[in-house]
Amino acid sequence: MDLFSPANTPRILVDDAEGGIRYWPDVVDADCAQNWFEALRDNAAWQAQRRPMYDRVVDVPRLLASYRIEEWPAKLPLREMLAIVRTHAPAPYNAVGLNMYRDGRDSVAMHNDKLHTILPGFPISLLSLGNARRMNIRAKSGASRAIGVDLEPGSLLVMSHASQLTHEHGIPKTAKAVGPRMSAVFRVRPERYAE
Repeated sequence: MDLFSPANTPRILVDDAEGGIRYWPDVVDADCAQNWFEALRDNAAWQAQRRPMYDRVVDVPRLLASYRIEEWPAKLPLREMLAIVRTHAPAPYNAVGLNMYRDGRDSVAMHNDKLHTILPGFPISLLSLGNARRMNIRAKSGASRAIGVDLEPGSLLVMSHASQLTHEHGIPKTAKAVGPRMSAVFRVRPERYAE
């Protein structure tokens, strides 16, 4: 079943039976994207986190915030953002994870979403704000080269649940001078996961 709306035809990066990975470069105009960026930058509960990696604990190279739908603060534009996301990728989203990439040193390694933390059959929808950053998408089989897509402000990248089995994605560090970039990632979580 294809969960994606036919309106505003996206660029298809990966295809599969659930809709694959699709990219809309401009679902939100520049002024709205900038206003949302500033509201989230100034009002979200950003946290610097540390995680174990191999034999040590390291800083997560970006700031994070997360909310369940019933806890979304009124001062954040998350409900307006969700309405836009649902016009392109309808789903009963119940959580959002926010990522703040402060500069080119911030990143996220190649990975797929942990399947036990998202419900099967529903997409993961990523709305980008702030400065553009390159995302790499690579088949786990290693049979092809990575696909690079510049995630522009006001753009939407939607990944099917099935694509998390076959592909991984990440935002690499860059030596280029880049300003801050933010993503709001809407997911359908099982009730036991708070985000």
